[in-house]
Amino acid sequence: MVIRQEREQDYKEVYKLVTEAFAAADHADGNEQDLVEALRKGSSFIPELSLVAEAGGELAGHILFTKAAVGKDPVLVLAPLSVKPAYWRRGIGTALVNRGHEIARELGYEYSLVLGSEQYYPRMGYVPAEQFGIEVPQGIPSVNFMAVKLRKDAGAIRGAVTYAPEFGM
Repeated sequence: MVIRQEREQDYKEVYKLVTEAFAAADHADGNEQDLVEALRKGSSFIPELSLVAEAGGELAGHILFTKAAVGKDPVLVLAPLSVKPAYWRRGIGTALVNRGHEIARELGYEYSLVLGSEQYYPRMGYVPAEQFGIEVPQGIPSVNFMAVKLRKDAGAIRGAVTYAPEFGM
């Protein structure tokens, strides 16, 4: 498996990959592939943190981290993470998250947030965001709103999250 930065020529295949991944997901709204396209065009997009995993000669996974803020402090939001169903349970999602975290640290980011499975994301260090003093957005189950400290020397953060406008939150 190779993890690399997404390229413009990958966009159509990533669109299909995200659509396929979320069609089989337990929790999806069916618009994840459109969210990826909208985020790429927005000011919160970080090209270095839009990654793909290649396996078996094809794109098997994609991950995107975008800029957000907690109070006035910059953070990242992981969304979405997509793996083709044929590649589920092979460590591709974990590898994408871990590589994304490495790059985020290199870029100086201290925290990453995610709204996702309380069974899956804690394996990569995510804990309920409330533990850091991050306010849970209204209507979101607190167990599914998580954060991870990317750097040991990260400063304390506290407050509400300001998402990229493309999230509609």
